[in-house]
Amino acid sequence: MPIITKISVQKKNQNRYNIFLDNVYAFAVDEDVLIKYHLTKGKELSDHDLTRIQHEDEIRKAYHSAVQFLSYRMRSALEISAHLKKKEWPDPIIDVVLQELTSQKYIDDLEFAKAYVRTYANSGKKGPLVLKRELEQKGITEQKINEALTEYNKEKQVMDAIQLGNKYAAQNKKLSERMLKQKLEHSLSIKGFPPDIVQSAMGAIDYEKDEETEWEALKTEAEKAKRRNKKYSGYEYRQRMQQALFRKGFTMGLINRFLEEDDL
Repeated sequence: MPIITKISVQKKNQNRYNIFLDNVYAFAVDEDVLIKYHLTKGKELSDHDLTRIQHEDEIRKAYHSAVQFLSYRMRSALEISAHLKKKEWPDPIIDVVLQELTSQKYIDDLEFAKAYVRTYANSGKKGPLVLKRELEQKGITEQKINEALTEYNKEKQVMDAIQLGNKYAAQNKKLSERMLKQKLEHSLSIKGFPPDIVQSAMGAIDYEKDEETEWEALKTEAEKAKRRNKKYSGYEYRQRMQQALFRKGFTMGLINRFLEEDDL
């Protein structure tokens, strides 16, 4: 059987050691493997020993890759598994690494989900339905997601929806009141706020317009519609203008007022 004749620390990684068998470099191992298998100068190694040592070292390398990946932020078990698969580690090694990280509390999908929800609840930019979908994509179970979402109570959801809604309304002042309301509801829904939260928020969002403001918004849209329909006249022109402005959310009363004044 080959004998360990020399052990040296690697220059670029002080936690890895070069192993020489019968005065010839054979392989390198992690410090944990060195200690676990009592690798010392003069020790004889059978083929079985070599297979076990090298397999264990593969696990250590995958483990350190996962820990480095975790150093940037918390990760779900699925994210770490995907990272290791991308590095082409086989499933049996990935399973061992995930078990070890879980036992050491480096992986905790519930705590990960709670932290994820708290982060976005504090930012106020995503509603619970979006957060739920994103956590599902990260491999979190429904039970853990539901528990994590208790970190984002309904009162905070309504407040965030109101803030986002007012910002959207301020950026889209030229829309008709009806169109603005529709787009507000759609926008909040897309951001992940459930229907009951959206409706609660709409009552506090400043989107309603007085008649004069609505009239000014209609005139802006009407001028655009006039340019698009300038080749038409008479009944067809009037009908096209009515349809275009109605689609923008304006009432027929205001639309007809504009068309009557435009004829003068």
